[in-house]
Amino acid sequence: MDLAIFWFALIAVLWTGYLVLEGFDFGVGMLLSILPRGRDPEHRDKERRVLINTIGPVWDGNEVWLITAGGATFAAFPEWYATLFSGFYVPLLLILVALIVRGVAFEYRGKISDESWRRRCDVAIQVGSWVPAVLWGVAFANLVRGVELDAGHQYVGGLWALLSPFALLGGLVTTVLFLLHGAIFVALKTSGDIRERAVRLAHVLSWVAVVVAGGWAVWAQVAYSAPWTWAAVVVAAGALAGVVVTTRRSAEGRAFGLSAVVLIAAVVLIFGSMYPDVMPGLDGGESLTIGEAASTPYTLGVMTVVAVILTPLVVAYQAWTYWVFRRRLSVRDIPAPAGLTWKKIKDAAF
Repeated sequence: MDLAIFWFALIAVLWTGYLVLEGFDFGVGMLLSILPRGRDPEHRDKERRVLINTIGPVWDGNEVWLITAGGATFAAFPEWYATLFSGFYVPLLLILVALIVRGVAFEYRGKISDESWRRRCDVAIQVGSWVPAVLWGVAFANLVRGVELDAGHQYVGGLWALLSPFALLGGLVTTVLFLLHGAIFVALKTSGDIRERAVRLAHVLSWVAVVVAGGWAVWAQVAYSAPWTWAAVVVAAGALAGVVVTTRRSAEGRAFGLSAVVLIAAVVLIFGSMYPDVMPGLDGGESLTIGEAASTPYTLGVMTVVAVILTPLVVAYQAWTYWVFRRRLSVRDIPAPAGLTWKKIKDAAF
């Protein structure tokens, strides 16, 4: 049981890494048509490319945290994995499709020098960012609230049962937090006019986050959580207040750290509300506990050895990546488009 609790906590850590790192990815993608300004289409396109380049070297590495969290859940808690992925099949499928479309758009946007092609890719990046941002919040809010399970730990609530007011507000919370996180990251990674616009937008979003995230956190705490998770709510509230102050002062470095603390506290609240279950039952109904969902002690023991060896290496490599690509960007760093034209592609094909 001790190993099962350890892996429950480790999976929470993996989700923390994913939401903190992929959260600003989603935020940047959602801001792709909001931050760029100017009447000149070429200048607006350069500003969009600045935004994309801020996350270009790291976005695919950030998604490794999701793969690792899913793999760890499958290996450590197969019953949880089966119940979760069968019950949440539609939203998780939509997230998967959105991530695929988004990744393809990132990779192929600059391959063809055509305005309509880049515009379609921009739409794909934005849709592929908005959809997961909303649906991850809906999914996690349902895990906090509880779901309807039968005696065999199968989800029987149906799709519409996942769209309660509490869950929809949870989707709005993650969307606002990711937008805020992304705007601060853009301010941290750019210079010039686009940085100034990002800072102003982050300050506005910080106030929105105080209202939306604060309301959901109090609702979750009062209705579904344990007394000790009030600490996470207090930490999140203090960090959000710090974001309001630091964005006002254009101190984007400290603001980014504080917005990361908000997301970390949110994960603590979510997993603390679930414990000792991995799938809490709705209104005190059938639930799936950590012990019932866990793999054998031998399996968990082997996984623990592997995780202790490999996890520090992965974290060190990703930290090194961020250090290498730490420089700020501006439109002056963006060269002219160098992709192929449709005519060259047709000539090469035929």
